[in-house]
Amino acid sequence: MTEQNVSRFIAQMGGEQLISMFDLLPGVLFWIKDKNHNFIHANQAFIDHKSVKGLQKIVGKTDFDFSPPHLAKQFIRDDNKILAGQSVTERLEMNMTETGDAAWYATSKRPITNKQGEIIGSYGITRHLQKQTIALSGVDAVKVPVDYIRSHYHQHFTIDELAEVAHLSVSALERRFKKYLAKTPKQFINEVRLENARRLLVESNTPISQVGEETGFTDHSYFSKQFRLFFGVLPSDFRQSSRK
Repeated sequence: MTEQNVSRFIAQMGGEQLISMFDLLPGVLFWIKDKNHNFIHANQAFIDHKSVKGLQKIVGKTDFDFSPPHLAKQFIRDDNKILAGQSVTERLEMNMTETGDAAWYATSKRPITNKQGEIIGSYGITRHLQKQTIALSGVDAVKVPVDYIRSHYHQHFTIDELAEVAHLSVSALERRFKKYLAKTPKQFINEVRLENARRLLVESNTPISQVGEETGFTDHSYFSKQFRLFFGVLPSDFRQSSRK
């Protein structure tokens, strides 16, 4: 069969049949969004994950309708990168289950283009890794240091101390983080601290300087600089915009 015949066959199927196939993938959440971050479509697993009755409760909504503000802002931030032409492939990340518990997911995202090649939206899939042995081997490889970081991010500790907790050498620890999380331990620590700082900025009235201290940043100017590098906005501006 020629490529032309294959293309003709796929064109005859139509988009609706293609996207409906994602309902057959258990444990895989699939969604489509337009350029304004509105959901256009989601599979049944996604609908069940959000605990709503039917696709009509998803379409036209955004992540802010289903997720805590600090998570929704992260999703939107990711989407803006996709809309700029970037992509995400099998990124290992912590997210929330339908019961509100933290769990590991593997996420991939791509832009959607029209016939003229213009980006008109994005789509993505994410998989809960609880029952996927191969993927979980990567999670297990960094579970101890990751759990320690998430429990002690507000304290000062060195990479040497983190390696000791994980019963690894510093070089072995860094190799595992690079392999399974695509970042260094220092980068991961910084991101966990910034994620929690963002959450406090949205959910509390704690002074910004104190937010930095409570999330492990001993220097206020360094905290502000890192926050701006990661989120593209100063902590003060972020808090102000989140409350409009």
